[in-house]
Amino acid sequence: MKLRAEPVIDHPPRPLAQRLGAILWPSFFAAGVATAAVFAHFDPLALRDLVWPELEISRGSAYTLGFFLLWSCTAASSLFTWLLLRPSSRFNPPTGRM
Repeated sequence: MKLRAEPVIDHPPRPLAQRLGAILWPSFFAAGVATAAVFAHFDPLALRDLVWPELEISRGSAYTLGFFLLWSCTAASSLFTWLLLRPSSRFNPPTGRM
């Protein structure tokens, strides 16, 4: 009695714009929410005085830097999720088992 192998379904690769959009758009949204939450509780100039007191930076620049820092963190999270969810058929060669 032969066992039937399950069919291997290999999804075609997505276009680069779609892959980047799937990583950057949710992380942009999450960074916006996180920025609002963080800076609702903490004054960016007070944080600057704790970390880099010698740095001359305006409040608006601190908001911008904080947003891009949070965006890079959330984009890294989205990237790792995307890497873990890719189909294994692209990386594992088919075995000869039936």
